[in-house]
Amino acid sequence: GYLWLLGRVDDVMNVSGHRISTTEVESALVSHPSVAEAAVVGANDAMTGQAIIAYVTLRGGLDVDEKVLREHVAKEIGPIAKPKMIFFTPDLPKTRSGKIMRRLLRDVAEGRNIGDTTTLADASVVSELQRRATESPTED
Repeated sequence: GYLWLLGRVDDVMNVSGHRISTTEVESALVSHPSVAEAAVVGANDAMTGQAIIAYVTLRGGLDVDEKVLREHVAKEIGPIAKPKMIFFTPDLPKTRSGKIMRRLLRDVAEGRNIGDTTTLADASVVSELQRRATESPTED
């Protein structure tokens, strides 16, 4: 027979017993006309096991409310996939080759020590994300 590798285990979140792909939620967010780029991670949550945390970069000059994006994701995937928190950020932490460093995003979401950021193209992005995370974002 054949074996197809469809994704990685760390790209799947377990939210209240539902297995949700981070890629699926990211695609739903990016399908909104105001969103330029999105990254989604799972963070430990006492009630649901894992909470969906989204980091969103908006298209230039456009604005959108967190509630609108949550409802957009719910319409595209289902209510269980709505992000618990959405952080708006001017940029995402990327390596010099352009890959998003999701490990850093998980660390920020869970309030952990960030660790090594030497491979980042712009390390100031992480400091900005940490600052925004402490400003108590809107939760659903």
